[in-house]
Amino acid sequence: MIDKFSEFLLVHKKLLLCLTLALTAVFPFVFTSQYVIRIATIALMYVVLTLSLNLISGMMGQVSFGHSAFFGIGAYAAALTVTRTGLGAEVSFLAAILLAGVFGALLGLPVLRLKGYYFTIVTMVFCEIIRIVELNWMSVTRGPLGIMAIGKPSFFGFTLRSQTQLYFLAVILVAVAYLVVHNIMNSRIGNAIMAIRDDELAASSMGINVFKYKVMVFVIASMLAGLAGAFYAQYTGYIDPTNFSSVKSNEMLLMVIFGGLGNAFGSFVGAIVLTIIPELLRGLSIYRQLIYGGLLVLLMMVRPQGLFGSVNFKYLGQRMGMGAKEQKGGETK
Repeated sequence: MIDKFSEFLLVHKKLLLCLTLALTAVFPFVFTSQYVIRIATIALMYVVLTLSLNLISGMMGQVSFGHSAFFGIGAYAAALTVTRTGLGAEVSFLAAILLAGVFGALLGLPVLRLKGYYFTIVTMVFCEIIRIVELNWMSVTRGPLGIMAIGKPSFFGFTLRSQTQLYFLAVILVAVAYLVVHNIMNSRIGNAIMAIRDDELAASSMGINVFKYKVMVFVIASMLAGLAGAFYAQYTGYIDPTNFSSVKSNEMLLMVIFGGLGNAFGSFVGAIVLTIIPELLRGLSIYRQLIYGGLLVLLMMVRPQGLFGSVNFKYLGQRMGMGAKEQKGGETK
């Protein structure tokens, strides 16, 4: 039995996509407040992070608390490239992606042979190690002082300075991240990874190279986190180790769970909603965190699998297509 809301999304998906694109295009012109545009831009950055983490925790089924480390590696790589060489965003973004990918491979090669809580604990420790390095490597990261005066993103001599321009850059990064994640999920790699998630032993017996696919997805997710870090560093103009602690990893994982593990659409919802809610509750002062936590607990009680965790749009679309064919065949008879 297809859920009515899921059926509505499937039937009207083209219309909803057009409306979403239109809303995204006009948003900074309708809501002209710099504060609102800034919150929307940060929310879009978290969408990139949530999509990338969903590859690891949703598709691969391994809970990672180290995603903030790759976010920080990308941010520091971009910040150092800009401040020390004066090169543009086309180079700093690439440096962030590659360095985060290298660290993803260095961590993934030994760690992805571990299972369950062992993997989770190691990723948590890795995040803390990276934070300590950022905190103590004064000659490079400036430690607790952080890196200041990071230039705004500049592509081939054109610098993005206004909030609207930076907002649209975030939109482009979200589109890139979504295309990467969507293509992986709907490819042979995605099918292999989901088979590994469901039953690693059975996947291995079917000839799937379990370790190779795990490392591949882990590195891609790390590179996307590094891309988000590069944007964050040049968007805010200042970074320090407190921006990349394990608390940030927890927030990212919470966004993934809120939207639904293994669901790309849920990543959008989780990142945007959990970025906006704290801002809406900001006026409630000391009660803000209590209300925020209560809403999350309520969601987990009502839908422990997340808002869209149990919704497989691809499967539902196939079922609806089969149902339509059966109905058409019955009418012709």
